[in-house]
Amino acid sequence: MRVVIAEDSVLLREGLVGLLARFGFDVVAAVGDAGELVAAVRRTRPDLVVTDVRMPPGRTDEGLRAAVALRAADPGLAVVALSQYVQHSYAGELLGSGDGRGIGYLLKDRVADVAEFVGKLRQVAAGGTVVDAEVVRQLMQRGRDPLGHLSPREREVLALIAEGHSNAAIARILTLTEAGVGKHIGSVLTKLDLPVSDDTNRRVLAVLTYLRGRPR
Repeated sequence: MRVVIAEDSVLLREGLVGLLARFGFDVVAAVGDAGELVAAVRRTRPDLVVTDVRMPPGRTDEGLRAAVALRAADPGLAVVALSQYVQHSYAGELLGSGDGRGIGYLLKDRVADVAEFVGKLRQVAAGGTVVDAEVVRQLMQRGRDPLGHLSPREREVLALIAEGHSNAAIARILTLTEAGVGKHIGSVLTKLDLPVSDDTNRRVLAVLTYLRGRPR
């Protein structure tokens, strides 16, 4: 798997290069600012981009804005934002790009297990959506709540879907049967009035509704 890493901290950048190489990733470029990230992606056409949010020259949200632009040009490009904080202004736009497939937003300080982190990168590269629970919580605090018509249990189920849990995992966490989880998910999809398509895509759309904080 070909990967481009964008991280302005030299130590962290080199650490990521070594870590991913150890797990069999082919790091085709490792850069330190947003302009270099865009150029590297255009030059190497990677399978996955792992980028920090705050990068030179302004050290605000340049990395995230570059990721949004790259996804706009190529919605199939898998991108993981790896940051110390949640950048509200562009997080929803990034997570909503490409129908929400092949996208991730993880917080550096909450990465506690290397193997799990690498697994999440592979999940995103395969088209999955992985969002840290703290990112979900912070984005949900903005604006009015579009999910007021969901029951408390349906909200819990949708929050766990947004965190990337499977039906079986949700059943274990909430002490429900998988059939019960499936019924709650069906109710959520119906109440959010999502367009009929494959179940995987509808789950992604439900998560995007949840994260954006407004009805679709």
